[in-house]
Amino acid sequence: ICVVAHVTAKTMPHEDAECRKGSAPNLRDPATRELSVVVPSYNEEKRLPLMMDEALDYLEKRQKQDPTFTYEVIVVNDGSKDQTAKVAKEYCKKYGSDKVRVISLEKNRGKGGAVRTGVFSSRGKTILMADADGATKFADIEKVEEGLKNLRPWPEGMAISCGSRAHLEKDSIAKRSYFRTLLMYGFHFLVWFLCVKEIRDTQCGFKLLTREAALQTFSNLHIERWAFDVELLYIAQRLKIPIAEVAVNWTEIEGSKLVPFWSWLQMGRDLLFIRLRYMTGAWKLEAKKCN
Repeated sequence: ICVVAHVTAKTMPHEDAECRKGSAPNLRDPATRELSVVVPSYNEEKRLPLMMDEALDYLEKRQKQDPTFTYEVIVVNDGSKDQTAKVAKEYCKKYGSDKVRVISLEKNRGKGGAVRTGVFSSRGKTILMADADGATKFADIEKVEEGLKNLRPWPEGMAISCGSRAHLEKDSIAKRSYFRTLLMYGFHFLVWFLCVKEIRDTQCGFKLLTREAALQTFSNLHIERWAFDVELLYIAQRLKIPIAEVAVNWTEIEGSKLVPFWSWLQMGRDLLFIRLRYMTGAWKLEAKKCN
């Protein structure tokens, strides 16, 4: 298995064309916004409007209360086959392209690939990953921001605050089938055993990173599908980046792209390969520098 993991490992991913040196915006450049919100979206024409309305309403009110607060929302259309891009561009027209941007990928790369593209194009001092379904109340950004502040002093400006649904686990188990509950516990065990021991909920799509932490983690990221969160946190732990886990409000929204058995099987394989590829040196961590 170690040999297979090593031989099949992808080389270090190159930054996307939109983010290479010399074109703007670029994660390696100094921040020009207080906050960037990256929203990966695949066939989300129905769920995206609710999330965007809630997020932009919050951000606009916050900016009115504090004119020094600046933000941008980056919707990454991950090769959608529906009208996701068209829906997102309506918000560009309404709020302006300086506040809402849409990046469209020709082919579906997976959630990790979409988030990575958005992060490399961000301009914020802090960068928030937020799912397009709006399952987490956007106002809970204040909770993860507080979690980030509580980690100070940040080593070399790096820190990560993760939204967590772990406090809701008992209620969710009561609503799940025994099979799905078994899969959930199996996945949690593999995450703990192979990769990340200190974070109970690695998969909540509501994570806030400082710009420096985003550069170091996403520059080393290889996984582009569902397990990318685990590799992200695995990298952060290896680089000794402080991580906070903060309870957030969360509601299950219909229309999930996650297929219970096959998606979890894929994630289980990816977890094993994450550990083996770093252990065998197929993947190596490299320190990145800002311009």
